[in-house]
This record gives sequence, structure tokens and C-alpha cells, in this order.
Amino acid sequence: MKVSFVSSQAISQAMRYQMARMQADLVTANKEVVTFRVADRGLALGARTGVAVSLHREIDRLQGLTDSNQVASSRLSSTQMILNKVTENAQGLMSALTTALSASPDGKIAQFEAQSFLSAMIGDLNRDLNGDHLFSGINTDVKPLADFTDPTSANRTAFEDAFVLRFGFASNDALVSTIPKADMEDFIANEVTPQFMGAGWEANWSNASDQLIVSRITLTETAQTSVSANIPAFRKLAMASSMVTSMVGQGMTRETEAVILEKAVELIGDAITELANQQGYTGVVEQRVERANERMSMQKDLMNRSILDLEGIDENEAAVRVNGLVAQIELSYTLTSRMQQLSLLKYL
Repeated sequence: MKVSFVSSQAISQAMRYQMARMQADLVTANKEVVTFRVADRGLALGARTGVAVSLHREIDRLQGLTDSNQVASSRLSSTQMILNKVTENAQGLMSALTTALSASPDGKIAQFEAQSFLSAMIGDLNRDLNGDHLFSGINTDVKPLADFTDPTSANRTAFEDAFVLRFGFASNDALVSTIPKADMEDFIANEVTPQFMGAGWEANWSNASDQLIVSRITLTETAQTSVSANIPAFRKLAMASSMVTSMVGQGMTRETEAVILEKAVELIGDAITELANQQGYTGVVEQRVERANERMSMQKDLMNRSILDLEGIDENEAAVRVNGLVAQIELSYTLTSRMQQLSLLKYL
């Protein structure tokens, strides 16, 4: 008969190894209790792991689109607010110009209103959201409009140069009183209009791009989520307010000033109608983004339920397992402590 001897050190090492395993199991069990899902997807699901991975990937893609839609929604909301503000200001300017056209003998009042409107509109259209300019199209890093109220700006210089070239004197010269009505009509049609409705706009007024920001709002849908400062409505408002700012109240005859005011009122009326249409289109895009988020939220819910069916665990069972492991580890600590106190000297 062979007798095998087991030292207390060997027993201690075996218990230490077992304790390390239980501690690792406790970490895994705690993770499962917190997440209510299996800690090791591959071990638990086997061949079905690929299905779970695909579902997680689709949820991540949908979440990424939802996050980008939040940015688009903020941009659309700010754009809508500015469009509404510009429209209200334009209505006020049209009212002031209509009054000046029918009753006021002093064009300075109309000039002041137009300059105030133009300054406010340029400021609104040059606003940015988190560093991206709202009305610059895809050129979000640059301000879309030059400041016409600055005498040294390219758009103001181009306007004044055209006036001098056409009439032979500046717009604030006393000789403006000699400009006949027909000449002013011709000047507006052939010199002023191309500066706003033609190539002069891109050359002197705008740094914005006609190409708008296109956002992917779902896996299969895209939408234009910005408005450019180059749309006709803004050009018309700029033309109307610039004409009145530069030429009204400078000493022209009543008949000649009336030509400017009538054209300005016409342009503003057209612009207000076009801005209303733009607001309607922007509102439709806002609704599309909102509904896209709702659909993607439902898709994520369905996928999460499928993942839970694959990876979910019984909460009560997981809690019992954790408590059992904690009890075993505490008992192991107690036994280890007692074994470390064993000594041959104490026995002798």
C-alpha cells in the first residue's frame, strides 16, 4: 500500500487557483446582472453569434443616423426661425415704403427703414450654428453675404460705380435732381438688376454655394437640409433695400423716387411670397426628418427585442448565481486564512 502525502502548501495553492476562477466568474456574473445579457456572446450563442452581431451593427447605424438627424433638425429649426424673421421684417419694410410712396414727402424715412432692414437681413443670413453658416450652402465655413452698409465693400462699390458710370455723378450729388424718370427706369432694368439677379450677385454679394447640404435621414432616404442665401427671394430683398438705401432721400424728384419705391415694393411683395413657399418646403423637410427618427426608433426597438431574445438572461437566476459566488469566495477566504495558520511548530 502506497501512502501519498499532501502538504498544506499544495492545498493552499489549489484553493488560491479556485478562488481566482470564482472571482473571474463573479466579474462575469456581475456584468450579466447589470446588463441582463450574456457576458460572452460567442460562448452563449455559438452559431447564432453572427445574427446578434448583425443586429448590433444595424442598431449602431440607425443610432448614427439619428444623431446626425438631430444636427439637421437644429439647422432646419434655426433656418425656419430666420426665414420667419426676415419675412416679418420685409412686411414691415413694404409697409414703410408704401407709406412713403403714397404720403410721405421725405424719402429719408424710407431710406432709414431700408438701411435698417438690409443690415438686419445680412446679419441674420450670416448667422452660424456651431461654427457652420446656415445660409452658405455647402460653403459652411464662410459668411454668405457681404455687408452693403460698409462703404468699402465690393457690393456697395459696384453699385456706386454703376451709378456714376450711368449718370456721371455720385448718388449723393445735388445733380441727382436732374435725373428723369425714364432714365431711372432704364438704370434699374439694365444696370441694377444684373447686379442682383445676374452674375453680379456671385461676383460682389455672395460667397454662398447654390449646392445645398444633403443629409441622409434614413438608410434609404436623403433630404436637402439647408437654404442658400442665393435664392431669388433674398436677392430681391437685397435689391429693393439697396436701391432705397443708396438712392432715395438724396434729392431726386418725387417722380424719379417713385420709380425706385414702386420697384422696391414690387420686389418685396414677390420675395415675401417666395419666402412663404420656402418656409413651407423647409417645414416639410423638418417633418420628414422627425418621421424618419420615429421610424428608426421603432426599428431599433424591434432589433433590441430580438437581441434580448438571443442574449437575454433570467434576472433572478443571475442574482442567485452572484450571491452564491460571493458566499463561496468568502468561505474560501476563511479557509485559506485558517490553513495559513497551520504550523508544525504549533502541532509539536
